[in-house]
Amino acid sequence: MKTLYNLVNKLSLWGAYLSSILLVSLVLLILTEIFIRYFFNTSTLIADEYSGYLFLASVFLGLSYTFKENAHIRINILTSRMSEKSNKFIDIFAGSITIVVLLFALYRTILFTFDSYEMEMLSESVSQTPLYLTQLVMPLGLSLFILSVLIFVIKGLKNDI
Repeated sequence: MKTLYNLVNKLSLWGAYLSSILLVSLVLLILTEIFIRYFFNTSTLIADEYSGYLFLASVFLGLSYTFKENAHIRINILTSRMSEKSNKFIDIFAGSITIVVLLFALYRTILFTFDSYEMEMLSESVSQTPLYLTQLVMPLGLSLFILSVLIFVIKGLKNDI
């Protein structure tokens, strides 16, 4: 169990590192576009498209680490007034439901990405980027997120027993 916990934590951390690198790349791409437009009155023609891809990848790769660090939004109006045992039960229940929802989302994103690959879909912009390449981060990020939530639920059950 400890090995799985450490592995998931390392994967989440690497997802966060990659996410931050992608955010820096996004900022550099936009700054490059601004500089080129201002001084040379031209465009990269891909800044809008690729900034969207970079942002999407950054969000999905950061989900797991954000969850691990308790940084997702939680509404605790009711749970703040409950006992610790009730909170633990609600956390395990909500985590279990979250896993089911995320598994469905993972299934759909895998189908979505595979369909883009099968149909050889390309972006409609000048770059004509194969869309499956930009969509691969969705199942990857969701898989990391599912592992983090699974560890959370297992830890909750282990402490409860």
